Amino acid sequence: MLIGITGGIGSGKTTVSKMFSEFENVQIYHADEEAKKLMNTSEVIKRKVIQEFSQEAYNEEGLNRPFLAKIVFENKEKLKKLNSIVHPEVHKHLQEFILKNSDKDYVLYENAILFENGSHKLCDKIITVSVPQNIRIERVMKRDGVSEEAVLNRIKNQWADTKKTIQSHYLIVNMNLNDVKLNVQKIHNKLTY
Repeated sequence: MLIGITGGIGSGKTTVSKMFSEFENVQIYHADEEAKKLMNTSEVIKRKVIQEFSQEAYNEEGLNRPFLAKIVFENKEKLKKLNSIVHPEVHKHLQEFILKNSDKDYVLYENAILFENGSHKLCDKIITVSVPQNIRIERVMKRDGVSEEAVLNRIKNQWADTKKTIQSHYLIVNMNLNDVKLNVQKIHNKLTY
């Protein structure tokens, strides 16, 4: 079973995913982390990114994230183009991951843009993690050391929580960690019943 978990930037979906990872019969696939790795290791992605965004997209350390972020978070078409290069490779990688973990009750597929890139269609159930936008902005500014404007640019490229929630099977409001833990346990029990 593939269970999608999503939420806007700064909603705390990674924190919630870590709670699910405490169950032995669950494996977590972090799409953002895997995409970052693949952008540095996949020759297919590298070639296409350089072709689309120039040689400057990579430097001695690998992917030139600040250079690419500036372009894609200010231009929706460029973001779409980048996603169209990266997501097919992440999708292939996810399929391999699911096969490797077929002994688990389910794979939790953490993806910030699960709906935006159509990956929700792969999922048996979907969990959305939500928190008020002002808290999300604060968290991301603190975590990434970026301006409020930079966070708002990223938020603009994601669906609103209400739109995600309507299409989800479960909602976790990430305000109180004890409540979140209880919610995670309840959802896990339902998924493994």
